[in-house]
Formats: sequence, structure tokens, C-alpha cells
Amino acid sequence: LTDESYPETLNPEAVATYLAEKKANTFLPHLKKDEVLITADTIVIAGNTILNKPQDEKEAIEMLNLINGKTHLVTTGVCIADLNQKLSFSDKTEVRFSKLSDEEIAYYIRQFQPFDKAGAYGIQEWIGLVGIENLRGSYYNVMGLPVNMDYQTLKANYNLVL
Repeated sequence: LTDESYPETLNPEAVATYLAEKKANTFLPHLKKDEVLITADTIVIAGNTILNKPQDEKEAIEMLNLINGKTHLVTTGVCIADLNQKLSFSDKTEVRFSKLSDEEIAYYIRQFQPFDKAGAYGIQEWIGLVGIENLRGSYYNVMGLPVNMDYQTLKANYNLVL
């Protein structure tokens, strides 16, 4: 596993790309000649605060209350690399949560244990189904990988043949 620390002075919207590149740098020495490596990291930003993965139930409740009934930003940084080049980019999605009750938040945390998810939620889980009012951008970006952007980058830079 790669250390997911980053400089405190880094702009919050640049953190995901920084972490994706950091992950790539960990694996690049093991890459073979004809291999392509894709690494990614997703962060949730509420205002100017980065919501990492919650350490426990209390922190998950605090995070979900920060985005409850509000709009927040999800940014996924991606690094696509081979032995000759490293391409980095990010995708951003605005996500609007409906107002959820304390009981709904507690139920989600109890049933889905979102301690491995930035911002304490997974859009593909129950909370995404009942709590997300709307989004502007890619659903897959919020899941953790902006697939269309990745595909277009691979197509443009690696002569994909299907």
C-alpha cells in the first residue's frame, strides 16, 4: 500500500492527482516493457475540507453530516503510465445530497461500514440510491474511476485496437 499523505499546502483539487501519481511511482519500477499501469485516487471535498476515509463510526457520522443536504465535490485523479510516459489528469463531479435523518445516516454506517471510502459513502450503495439528489459530472468518477476519460486517454495515446 502507498502512503496517502500529501503536502498540506497543496490545493484540495490537486490532491487526488498527486496521490494517483504517488501510487504510480510505487509500481513503476515493477512495470514490464509492454505493460500500462493505471492508478487512481478519489477524494471528497466539502467546502475547502478534504474528507478522507473515516477512522470510526463517529468520524463517519461527522463527515456525512458535513455533506448532508448540501453539494460537495468529488475529484478522482488518474495516472496512466508505461516505461516511456506518465499521463496524469483528474475528473470532477458535483454531488448534491438530500437531507437525511440521523437514523438514516446511522443505518447506512451500521449496514455498509463505509470506513474504506473517502467522504464515508459509496454512491453505488444504499445511501447513493436514496440520498443523492443529483450530480453534475460522471457517476463513475464518484465510484472511483472516470472510465470514459480513461478510455479516451488510452485511445489517444496507446492506439487501442478493439
